[in-house]
Amino acid sequence: MKNFVSITIFMVLTQSLFAQKVFRIKSDNLETKVPILVQKPENYESTKSYPLVFTLHGYSENYEQWNKTTDLKKLATDYQMILVCPEGFVNYYLNSPNLENFYYEDFFFQELIPKIEKKYSIEKKNIFITGLSMGGYGALSLFIKHSDFFNAAASTSGALEFDYENFKEISLKFFESERMTKDLEITLGNPKENDWKKFSISSLIESNRDFTKGFFIDCGLDDPLLSNTLKIKDLALSKKLPIRFSVQPGEHNIEYWRKSIEYHFIYFKQHLKQNKKPVANNDNRCTTQ
Repeated sequence: MKNFVSITIFMVLTQSLFAQKVFRIKSDNLETKVPILVQKPENYESTKSYPLVFTLHGYSENYEQWNKTTDLKKLATDYQMILVCPEGFVNYYLNSPNLENFYYEDFFFQELIPKIEKKYSIEKKNIFITGLSMGGYGALSLFIKHSDFFNAAASTSGALEFDYENFKEISLKFFESERMTKDLEITLGNPKENDWKKFSISSLIESNRDFTKGFFIDCGLDDPLLSNTLKIKDLALSKKLPIRFSVQPGEHNIEYWRKSIEYHFIYFKQHLKQNKKPVANNDNRCTTQ
């Protein structure tokens, strides 16, 4: 009996351990090795296909942020989804117009996605993306520009509008320096010579006239980025996009994100596309609906 219990405990610990994995992609688009954290459901079966959720981290953090913010294994298991947390550096998940060796959007679609689809059994009709702060921007930016690829998207506390003065103020508040705007200047170029606003989510929505999908955005009432979310909410509603919007008590911190991310997964679950079921015709042949 003792040996049976020991074997059972070992099996549980082994399953839990292998449910999460970190690997690195040698990227030509970024000219570096990019760490990727993958969280599978605890009861993952290679013979089944699973919805996929990309979860993007915030500025000054890394691919491990969501793993330290919430229980990824519980989310993956409860919602039966595979979670992918890629390293995003400090460049807002963009193809940089100012750096010769930083093309994150190309890395995402040309290198990351093929790797994930090769390694894991993915429901390609159910691919979602979300993120916090800088990652909230990255999620909506990639979603708007590639809406045919994703099912739905979400952003929490998103740094959605590239406003130099607003980012400078936030940088001074959180880091006591202008590091945020300096990093963006490296990525986008001098704001006096280059139009940062064309990269804002509002500009992307305006310029992508065929974009009609909905998304979920939320922010804390005491978050300095609340104005970003409110602006996108108003613009989306004016264009009759089927968005979901939430404002709750909270700041720009882990306590808020730990609560808010659950709503994103509820939203994604509600937007799952189901497999078509066979329907019998009168002539005894089957079709689909």
